[in-house]
Amino acid sequence: MIDFGSILPTSCVRAHVRATSKKASIEAAAEAIATTQESINARQLLEALMAREKLGSTNLGDGIAIPHCRFSDCQLPVASLLYLTNPVSFDNQEVDLLFILVVPEEETRLHLELLAILARVFDRQPNAQDLRKAQNDQDLYEAFQRQVAEALAE
Repeated sequence: MIDFGSILPTSCVRAHVRATSKKASIEAAAEAIATTQESINARQLLEALMAREKLGSTNLGDGIAIPHCRFSDCQLPVASLLYLTNPVSFDNQEVDLLFILVVPEEETRLHLELLAILARVFDRQPNAQDLRKAQNDQDLYEAFQRQVAEALAE
């Protein structure tokens, strides 16, 4: 069973992030993720995530995006969850909730499994609204973990 507690460290969950663009929001996540694994360089991760964005939008609609990539310097799956103070444009749509996922290069199957779980979580309209009610990082983390547990229990 997938443990989102180990994939999403509390240090990578941030509520009320001030970012002025898609790149700035992804950069904030890349910097947080880089602190979790010595092998990850924030700048290189940002470049990999932006390159993946150019291949196709990670915008799910309803203000949610899931920027993601497989990254050779990543040793274990890791993620960041951001709730932006002001939405930014992702392919001409406003986004304020971002779940940034990074997995090791060789973990294709796990990558797809994680994306499928995230799609189930974010497909539920009340979930996004609950995340947006978070007053702080801990509220955001707890709400998301609760939603993942519910999605995995289905």
